[in-house]
This record gives sequence, structure tokens and C-alpha cells, in this order.
Amino acid sequence: MTELQALADRVEIEALRGEYSDAVMMRDYDRIAALFTDEGVLRMPNVPVELDGPAQIRAWGERVPAVVEFLLQTTHAGVIVLDGDVATGRAYLHELGRLRDGRGEQNWAVYHDRYRRTPAGWRFAERVYEVRYRDESPLAGSTESGPVVDGGRGNVVPGS
Repeated sequence: MTELQALADRVEIEALRGEYSDAVMMRDYDRIAALFTDEGVLRMPNVPVELDGPAQIRAWGERVPAVVEFLLQTTHAGVIVLDGDVATGRAYLHELGRLRDGRGEQNWAVYHDRYRRTPAGWRFAERVYEVRYRDESPLAGSTESGPVVDGGRGNVVPGS
């Protein structure tokens, strides 16, 4: 592998992780599912849930708005280790969210990732969400003065 190829691979994997974070924030579950290989797995042991393949990932995502009022996720890039057409890595995140039942929480977590190069580019082969610290203290503030949101999908209505 040339240095230029390694650099290009790192940039593409970082873009993949950014695309994932954006899709989560926009509640675009079709896009999230498309970021995984056909055999890709998304594991969230604290939920607990294990989703095998894009169809299960998409189906899970479509249920999320009924449970989660809002989620704000900030991700910090971690390490990427390349090995030909596969790679491993980590991303660190801070989340702030409120569930529909009124409970709020903050999480500091790590995504443990395995990536695979496909004809469509780098995709997640596995993404494991590990919460390192959870603060379930009630959140201050409200969403009452926030932007108008359409249909519970979390998309801001233009002009609101």
C-alpha cells in the first residue's frame, strides 16, 4: 500500500464516520443502513440490541422516533489502523438526549469499528457502541422554544 493510498483510505473512512453521525442526527435510517456491508453488524449492548445487516438496522431506526424525543451526538475521531482492504478504529462521542417518557441522559461512549473496502467504498463491517459513562440526571431546559420539527423525524422545517 502506498502512502498516498493509505492517506486516501483514512480520509474515506473518516468521511464514512462523519456520514454516520450526520445520518444519526438527521434520523436518516436508510442512509445509516447503506453505510454497512451486507453482513455488517451494529451492536449496542447497553440498549441491548444487536442488528445484523442493513434491513435490521433500517427497521430498528424506524422505531427510534417513537422512543427518542431528541439526540445530539458529537463525535471525535479516534485511531484508524489499516490492513489492506480491512481496517479497525475507534471514535469517541458525547451524547445528550431525551426519551419520549421524559427521561434525559448524557453519555460518553466509544464506537469500536471494523471497516471493509467494498466496490462502493469503505463500509462498516461492525460498529459496537460502548457507553463509558452515563449521567441520567434530569436535563435542564426544554425544547419548547426550539425549531418546529416535522412528523417526529427530527427534520427542521424550513422557515421555522
